[in-house]
Amino acid sequence: MLLPTNEKQFEFWRMRRSGSSNIMIANLLGISRQAVSRALLVMDEKIGTTLRDMAQANQIAIDRINAERGVLIGRSIPFQAAAIIFVSEKHGMQVWYEHEGDCGACQRYTECIELLWDYATELGIRIEKTADPTKMAEELFTKVKAVV
Repeated sequence: MLLPTNEKQFEFWRMRRSGSSNIMIANLLGISRQAVSRALLVMDEKIGTTLRDMAQANQIAIDRINAERGVLIGRSIPFQAAAIIFVSEKHGMQVWYEHEGDCGACQRYTECIELLWDYATELGIRIEKTADPTKMAEELFTKVKAVV
């Protein structure tokens, strides 16, 4: 199941994840608080279902899931490694596995750094600047796990 990121419901969800209250969203958009609440319930269900589907497809045993934040914490069965699935407004659904990478030799080095910075920004989480995406991911996901 793909997330409908272009739907109004997703925009409500994104605003709530960024710290806006239901009443603030309603006032900004000129709609009722009940309409926002109903839309968020539907979106939370869609996100929860999509996170669970991704976990199943990637053989990840679920430890915790938080649809409001768009995060699933689990453990990869085939890789025997901690795993995190998250929803990024800019990058879509992402699956990350805990590992020690050779980031300097990886062709996705820049892409990883950009994704980690973007995701931290989306969640309002500050991480230290470093040239090592593995260390950035470690710090970010430790902080994400603390709020899930």
